[in-house]
Amino acid sequence: MSESKAHAGHSHAIPATTNVRALRLALVLTGAFMLVELSGGIWAGSLALISDAAHMLTDVAALAIALVAIHVGQRSADSRRTYGYQRIEILAAAFNASLLFLVAGYILYEAYRRLREPADVHSTAMLLIAGLGLVVNIVSMRVLSGGKESSLNVKGAYLEVWSDMLGSLGVIAAAVVIRFTAWTWVDSVVAVAIGLWVLPRTWTLLRESLNVLLEGVPAGLDLVAVEQTIRGVPGVLDLHDLHVWSITTGKTNVTVHLCIDPTANASSLIRSVSAGLDETYHIEHTTIQCEVGPCPNATAAVHGLTDAPRAR
Repeated sequence: MSESKAHAGHSHAIPATTNVRALRLALVLTGAFMLVELSGGIWAGSLALISDAAHMLTDVAALAIALVAIHVGQRSADSRRTYGYQRIEILAAAFNASLLFLVAGYILYEAYRRLREPADVHSTAMLLIAGLGLVVNIVSMRVLSGGKESSLNVKGAYLEVWSDMLGSLGVIAAAVVIRFTAWTWVDSVVAVAIGLWVLPRTWTLLRESLNVLLEGVPAGLDLVAVEQTIRGVPGVLDLHDLHVWSITTGKTNVTVHLCIDPTANASSLIRSVSAGLDETYHIEHTTIQCEVGPCPNATAAVHGLTDAPRAR
């Protein structure tokens, strides 16, 4: 019996990225305006403005944590953390999503209270502050858009700023309505709409983060297809203990135990399997163990596919 292992992409540190500069700029813009909007919301008596400021607070937290996550994630692997600190990004994204849920709950409660006891609202102040907020959100979104597809953490910050932009539009609309109709209850309705609008996107972010933390199969990757790709390599007789997971955004790993033909060259076969996974699924980090002939555990299930023995 022989064993071979192949590792691709041994560097576990997150490379330097231009996302840092974008996050810093967005943090300064969002943090400064959050203080303006919160103060203005309290002065104008507008729950919609306070709601938008609360979401901006989560933006500030998201951006600050994203910067810390990137900084910490660049630390090299050591004897205690062999994958380095890349998962900090996922922990931060999960924290941001949880924080948004709490904020949405508070806004819904406060809106319910205000609908029962209407409060005076200064529509002109609402309009001016929300208009300025719209400009800040658009600039921040533009700054963050370049990194949202490559980082789940940056994506989380981008989604929060995006939801705030919609919130600013809602506040502007509410201010106009209140200005011409004196319907102050519109302020609470818009605040509720802002809270409800962000919840589905927050759930998506939380679900993706938890999937990574639970070492689930990355979204968009078919485990059955991965198994078939490996089985299609000449010389592979059987496989088991197939695991596919990700450490952080874009860092998918595969480990698998192969039973190979006695006449096959183990090293060449491992290279073929690794190359196939890289070309087909962009999986660069693989750990492959080989045994010649039937494996002692050949009837073991491929993890995540079935719990039944595999018939041959």
